[in-house]
Order: sequence, then structure tokens, then C-alpha cells
Amino acid sequence: MEYARISEEELFMEKRGKQGYTIADIEALPDGERAELIDGEMFMMATPATVHQRILVKLIFEIETYIRKNRGNCELLPAPFGVYIKKDERNYVEPDISVICHEDKLDEKGCHGAPDWVIEIVSPSSRKMDYVRKTKLYRETGVREYWIVDPNKEMVTIYTADQWDVPVYHSFAEQIQSGIYEDLYLEFTEFMKK
Repeated sequence: MEYARISEEELFMEKRGKQGYTIADIEALPDGERAELIDGEMFMMATPATVHQRILVKLIFEIETYIRKNRGNCELLPAPFGVYIKKDERNYVEPDISVICHEDKLDEKGCHGAPDWVIEIVSPSSRKMDYVRKTKLYRETGVREYWIVDPNKEMVTIYTADQWDVPVYHSFAEQIQSGIYEDLYLEFTEFMKK
């Protein structure tokens, strides 16, 4: 996702008398505007680039096809889809792809708690968000597997629950195995083609 950070002046004006932003502030945004919250700090989301959307659509197709073919109990939900990741009022994200394997975390508003597998596709304005802020947030909240797909570098960085301190790096040319599905392999070279 693309992000546009709120200016310090706007932040100061909005935070007066508050401990940062809350989900109520997200819900009050005008139609068509989207944002995420991490520990009360709001990040506006911009329209993603074409390459982002191409990769997103192909990932959704491949993963959803795998889940259906194998009659899996997990559900794939793409952005915009709300994840109330810390089950509080100060944290709300919309990962590009959330795979949730515990039906009790889902309701009509979104996912309450950590998804099992999160995939974020890096855009120029989301680099720090995806590589730093969200990595920390997903680790803290118990996401089992986190993929950072970087079209610019043609790399996928993978963090898993048992190896958050030692991410694994893959080039788009490799077949990359999912951790939550032992026989699901994805190759991103194909995803870059029209």
C-alpha cells in the first residue's frame, strides 16, 4: 500500500487533548479515504501502483486456488479489510493480504487479533511502514508468518514466528514455500508479467 504521512502540524492539531488517534478517527474519515493506526499514530493510504495491483491479484488467485483445492480451513481476505490487531482502540491495519485460520477471530467488521499469514506489497511510500513499523507490530501480536514483497528489489523477505530475528530473503526467481502450507510454492517472476 502507498502511504502519505500526516504532517506534524496536522498531527498536533488533531492530537490536542488526546493520546493519539483511535479507531473512531479511522471510522470518521470521509468515504474513499483509508488509513492505518499503529500505537495511535495515523498513516493515510494512497492509491497503489499498477505493479502492486498485478502482484496482489495474482497472489490472491494462487493462494485462494490452493486453499479451495485442498479444502483448507483458512480464509484469505485482501485489502481493504480491517485487522484490529491488538484488540484495542489505537491499532488498526489493512494488510494487502490476510490469511486467517481461526474463524472465531472474524466478524463483520474484520479480524480481531493477529492473522496467521500477512503479505504486504511494498510501494515507494510504504517502505518504512512495511519493513519497520509493521514488522515490529506483527511480531508483537503473534502473526505466524509475514511476507514483505518488494517489486522494486524483486525480493521477498519472510519472517516466521520461530525466526523473527533472522528473516529469510528470496529473489522473485525462486520458488518460495509458504510456512503455513508446506506444499504451496509461489514464484514471483510470473507475477510481474502482464
